[in-house]
Amino acid sequence: MPSIFLSPSTQEYNDYIIGGNEEYYMNLLADAMVPYLRASGISFTRNNPYNSLPQVIEQSNAGNYDLHLALHSNASPPDLSGMLQGPDVYYYAYSTAGEAAANIFANNLKYIYPHPELVAVIPNTTLAELRRTRATALLIEIAYHDNYEDAIWIRDNLDVIARNLVLSLTDYFGIPFVEPTPYAQ
Repeated sequence: MPSIFLSPSTQEYNDYIIGGNEEYYMNLLADAMVPYLRASGISFTRNNPYNSLPQVIEQSNAGNYDLHLALHSNASPPDLSGMLQGPDVYYYAYSTAGEAAANIFANNLKYIYPHPELVAVIPNTTLAELRRTRATALLIEIAYHDNYEDAIWIRDNLDVIARNLVLSLTDYFGIPFVEPTPYAQ
């Protein structure tokens, strides 16, 4: 059974243009992923939202995970505030496995994001969750929270995004994707 470290943003100070913040929405997204992860047989550990980034990385490195998956939403630089859009999938530039995973996630996001041409794969050597984690790591900026259209898309599509991310995990691990079944009432 594959095992991931699920790391939704701990950045409660990054406000969404529509209200709420990055930590809030990325934890809702992680919550929405849980039934899909369980149904598809992917074990997971979640970060503690009250921890600092170094503590989150330490928690990840204390386990034996097949992938560290950081969930974030992006913000434009001040001079471009509200003007940028699209998901960015970051991986550690020297990780072959990270690049393979990033391409799978980006290709799948293109099926659900309204402007697929804006989905980007970006190698990086500076982001701590990519550089300092033992497990192969991805940091996905789901979309821009300072862009009204992107923020609404995230808010209104949490389940669709969650399903897509877990589908990407099953593609990466080479296991079947299984839809969760509702509990019998």
